[in-house]
Amino acid sequence: MSQPHPNPRAVLATALRIAVYALLLVVFVGPFWAFAVTAFSGVTLQPGKLLLWPQQPTLDNFHYAWFKSQVWRYLLNSVVVVTIGTVLQVSVSALAAYALARKKFRGAAVVSLFILSTMMLPEEVIAIPLYLVLGKLPLFQVSLLNTHAGMILPVVGWAFSIFMLTEFMKMVPMELEEAARVDGANEWQIFWLVILPLVKPALGTVAVFGFIMIWDQYLLPLIVANREDLYTLPVALASVRADEVMPPAVFVAITLIAMLPSILIYLAMQKAFNRGLLMGAVKG
Repeated sequence: MSQPHPNPRAVLATALRIAVYALLLVVFVGPFWAFAVTAFSGVTLQPGKLLLWPQQPTLDNFHYAWFKSQVWRYLLNSVVVVTIGTVLQVSVSALAAYALARKKFRGAAVVSLFILSTMMLPEEVIAIPLYLVLGKLPLFQVSLLNTHAGMILPVVGWAFSIFMLTEFMKMVPMELEEAARVDGANEWQIFWLVILPLVKPALGTVAVFGFIMIWDQYLLPLIVANREDLYTLPVALASVRADEVMPPAVFVAITLIAMLPSILIYLAMQKAFNRGLLMGAVKG
């Protein structure tokens, strides 16, 4: 019995699909592959050069980066700032979004417009005013320069997180809140036990975006920290890049270390992140 001949169009479509997938794989995975291969290779490289295949595999570059360049100290500073900053940012954004989405008060539109307007200002515009404010905090008359608090407080309120959670909280039926009030729930119980569980996917999405935003901060730690022992990884990367003594492969290893936390946090919260984006797309 003769086999049916494959449809030429189907074969061509399959080949094109494979070619597109291969191209996307090279574009998105290729740079990370080159960084990883170079970081684990023991050959001497010229600045700006990367390897595509491993040569003389070794961990010496990471040993040099961890102990001689003291990357662990910069990593610890980044972890402290991003952990506390993300928790505070998500908490404040959720509370602000609850007020904007579930409460009716005079001037709500003006408040929302003011919050969104902060997204239109680039960091460079507010760098000098922010430095002056952190140098002498109003009312308290204390300086937050050269402190972790100075790197954390400015990122606690993020308009993107507030806006996103506000839109999700508006989707929660008002009947659920009214039923909770009938059962004797107070404002905090409604927020904590009714609203937040229903917007968990959005919280996951906001947490991932907030983590990456804080982790990648460069200008804020640069203007706050004048002491090297308070540098975060992005600032340290810019500093060690000018070190002519450091081997290029060590710099690549430090860069790889700086990339890993963002990748790991996304993989850990991928399910909630994707559900949050899907719910937003369905709403739209």
